[in-house]
Amino acid sequence: MAGDVDDVFKALADRTRRALLDRLHERNGQTLGELADGTGMARQSVTQHLDLLEAANLVSTVRQGRTRLHFLNPVPLHEIQERWIDKFERPRLRAIAELRRRAEDAMAETPAFVYVTYIDATPEKVWEALTDADLTAQYWGHSNVSDWQVGSGWEHRRTDGSGTADVVGTVLESEPPHRLVTTWALPGEDLVEGASRVTFDVARYGTITRLTVTHVDLTEEDRGQAASGWAAVLSNLKTFVETGRTLSEVPWARDRT
Repeated sequence: MAGDVDDVFKALADRTRRALLDRLHERNGQTLGELADGTGMARQSVTQHLDLLEAANLVSTVRQGRTRLHFLNPVPLHEIQERWIDKFERPRLRAIAELRRRAEDAMAETPAFVYVTYIDATPEKVWEALTDADLTAQYWGHSNVSDWQVGSGWEHRRTDGSGTADVVGTVLESEPPHRLVTTWALPGEDLVEGASRVTFDVARYGTITRLTVTHVDLTEEDRGQAASGWAAVLSNLKTFVETGRTLSEVPWARDRT
C-alpha cells in the first residue's frame, strides 16, 4: 500500500530527503526548481528524492497551471505518532514527533493545506464516510449534515444533542463519489467573504482509494487549528473506514505505557 510505515522510515533515513523536508518546512508549496536551487544537485536527482518522499506520502503535489507545487503532508507522521510514539514514548522516536510538529507548523505559512491519505476501501465507501451524518459523527465527533446538492447549505453539527453547528457553509461542487467542494465558515459569518474552502478529491488508486483534502483561504487564526486538525481527522477516518473502529477504540491507541 502506498505510503506505508516502511516507506516513511526509509524516506526519513536519507539525509538529502530530510533536507528537502527542511526546505519545505522553511517555505511550503515550492516548485522543483526552487527546491533544487542551492542544493548543488541536478534536478533529476532532486526529482528522484521527491518521488520517494511522495511514494511515502510525506510530500504531496498540486498542479497550478503548468506549475507543480510540493507540500509537506503530515498525515503519515501523525499515524506513526498515534501508533508508536504515544504508545512507547521512547526518546529515540521523539525526533519523528518533532518532525511532524514542524511539518504541521510549516503548513500554516501557506494559503493552502494539502493532505493525502490512502484508504483500503472503494471510493464509494470513502464518499459515504465523508457525507453520511451518522458516520461522520462516529469518527469526527460532528455530524456533517446536507443533501450535498450544489447550492445547498451544509452544517458541521455537534453530537451532544444540542443541534448546534460549529461550522456552516455551501456546497460548491458535488460529483459523487469523486469530488466535493464546500465553503467553511463560523455561524453568523458571511458565507462568501468570511469562508474558507475545502475540496475532497476521491480517486481509485489500484485496489485502494486516494483521498486528497485541500483547504484554502484560511485566516491566520484558523491555520494552526487546521494544521493539526486535518491530520487527526484523516487518520481517524482511515481507521474507521478500514476497521469500523476509531483510533480511540483500537488497543494500541488506548494503551499508554
